[in-house]
Amino acid sequence: MTVEVPQPTETNGSTLPSSAQGDSNKTTNGLKAPIDQIVAEKIEPLLKPPKHSSYPTPSISLEQRHIDEPRQLRVAVVGAGMSGVLAGILLPIKVPNIQLTIFEKNADVGGTWFENIYPGVRCDIPAHVYQSSFDPNINWSEQFAQGPEIRGYWQGLARKYDVYQYLKLSQKVEELNWDEKKSLWNVKVHNLSTGETLSQEFDYVLTAIGRFNAWKLPDYPGINDFKGVLRHASNWDPNFDPTGKRVAVIGNGASGIQLTSNIQKLVGRLDHYARNKTWVVASFAGDETSIKPIPISPELQESFKDPNEYVKYRKELESKYWRGFSGWLKGSDLNEKSREEFIELMKKRVAKKPDLINSIIPDFSPHCRRLTPGPGYFEAITEDNVEYIQTRIKRFTETGIETTDGKHREVDAIFCATGANVDMVPQFSIWAHGKDLSQLWRQGGEYGFPYTYLGVATPGFPNLGFIQGPNGNGRSGTVPHGMEVQIAFYAKLLRKISREGIKTIQPSKKAADDFVQYSDAFFDTTVLSENCSSWYNSGRPGSRIHGLWPGSAAEQTIVYRNPRWEDWEYEYLSETGNRFAWYFGLGSTKKEQDPDSDITRYIRDPASIDLRDVHESWWDLP
Repeated sequence: MTVEVPQPTETNGSTLPSSAQGDSNKTTNGLKAPIDQIVAEKIEPLLKPPKHSSYPTPSISLEQRHIDEPRQLRVAVVGAGMSGVLAGILLPIKVPNIQLTIFEKNADVGGTWFENIYPGVRCDIPAHVYQSSFDPNINWSEQFAQGPEIRGYWQGLARKYDVYQYLKLSQKVEELNWDEKKSLWNVKVHNLSTGETLSQEFDYVLTAIGRFNAWKLPDYPGINDFKGVLRHASNWDPNFDPTGKRVAVIGNGASGIQLTSNIQKLVGRLDHYARNKTWVVASFAGDETSIKPIPISPELQESFKDPNEYVKYRKELESKYWRGFSGWLKGSDLNEKSREEFIELMKKRVAKKPDLINSIIPDFSPHCRRLTPGPGYFEAITEDNVEYIQTRIKRFTETGIETTDGKHREVDAIFCATGANVDMVPQFSIWAHGKDLSQLWRQGGEYGFPYTYLGVATPGFPNLGFIQGPNGNGRSGTVPHGMEVQIAFYAKLLRKISREGIKTIQPSKKAADDFVQYSDAFFDTTVLSENCSSWYNSGRPGSRIHGLWPGSAAEQTIVYRNPRWEDWEYEYLSETGNRFAWYFGLGSTKKEQDPDSDITRYIRDPASIDLRDVHESWWDLP
């Protein structure tokens, strides 16, 4: 069979149509060719793959996973005080596929509010400020809640959000060890109920051990010789009745001031040892405290049933705690004004014993140490049954305390309100790459202070973070808000790890050095760098400040809200070392393959859309 390929015929320069060119078998200069030859030569080569592709040969294979399938992360939180409870509430809902375990050495949650039960223990911040931002309590009975009510609130949150499912109570963490081969933390835990000691593996560890949790008795000579009642204020014996007793209280921090104020009227005699001066004030932000309960009026309580009214009340009350940043700057008008006001308050309240005034006015500026609201304190130390003692203690005896001037005072009980681990050094060893963090940070160690990046992590210790650790909270703002913001930061970090196939993450040393350098420069402009002893500086006057964030709480919130991922160093799960291999996976999402899934969540009622949040919510993805 042949096919005729006609050629156009021109007549007087015009092309004739085929119908006018005569019979198809009569061709003029035509060509005839076999059809199978045309197919073979022209068409079949187009149907065959090229023998040699110009596309680059891939050097890695795709990981068999989708980008929206984060890996499972085993995360341990050490401590179930306020920050541990908040972590138990927020992390499970913010970090998909998290396996959370919270270790707590006590028999229940609450931290310092679980342990401190001494007479008069209460918060010196209004209760409606000292609570979570997302689940407030409209039924606080007092403006400044007492310890049991605060403890009940946080335990109630733990029950409401089922935090107890993650808790391991009466289990004390004794050591952390980093396994370099597995890139895992081995957490050694002592079960205080059974006596067993076990070790568990975790991908990431967060310490939430608190600032004042590890209380300790002072190391005075002869302390073990004393035959009477000897306790730390954080280890109060509820069976002890101070009525008519001769009692010594050592320390004039917050707990020492509260204890002195509340037992003075009960005891026969009170010896109050106050070696360091401190600024005792009426309030932090104009909300004056009282040694007696300040109930919330029924009318105000009733107004809280209207959500809008309660929000308005909270905002007005809490906003005051975000102001006054300049008050801790050297030479500021606000600081000088505060000094004058505080001195005038002291003079009025010790009028019964005016000779005391020179003994109690500090020689450093307000805010060098934390201001301490002390309702009833000045009135208590001016009473006839109280001796205010600033002479240093020489030793304890079987019956009392001897001071360096040779005077011996016999007492029935001694209560030490002498603080806790103010140096912020972990109370257990944390080993990585042959180094123990608790030794590196300790005075005389390689760093000699808590060396961190933004207060959230430290170089050389991968997959380790600190909630409310060094530099963990701002000078302003509120403690619960600071905790929530920091936990939200860790949620971002943990999502990044689980989503992007990150095996280890730690801040670079350069980033940590820059943070310390900036912190030193900033604190030098504040009264915190003056020659006073506080938990801001490990109790060592003139030493580096690490107890607070170097700036305001508002600034800290911005820093934590937008992490600088470029300051971190990473190792990846993919054996190829390619940072995108595990992360991108098969190049698609699992969700888009589900016909029942809402793949267009971004489409909603325009009236409900806040343009500032368009395509930014981490959970709102196709």
